[in-house]
Amino acid sequence: MADTQIISESPINIYQLRKELERIKKRDSELNFRAARTEEYLGQVATQKDADELFDKLMKLNIPRLKEQHIHKIIDIAPTTLNELKVVLQGYTITINNESMKKIVDTVSEFFGKK
Repeated sequence: MADTQIISESPINIYQLRKELERIKKRDSELNFRAARTEEYLGQVATQKDADELFDKLMKLNIPRLKEQHIHKIIDIAPTTLNELKVVLQGYTITINNESMKKIVDTVSEFFGKK
């Protein structure tokens, strides 16, 4: 069995994962079972087209302590209220003031609209 070596790790959101699976499908012409199931799920869930633009806008907000992994999770969950955003960020040891949280919610709401 070949030794697998991880070269680098970086967080991605579900929209980037969908693009990556499409790239792999073009390269290999067929996905394995697990990748095919993931692609099927993402086809139902990941419908947003301009997620990269949303990522850029959230990064440009320059919110202290908000890292790339947090932004990807925010894009995945798409919280459109302050309470939803608080629930998303509870999983991390991060504190963000209410003003910054309001900016995040407003930016996400522009792209996803109200639920």
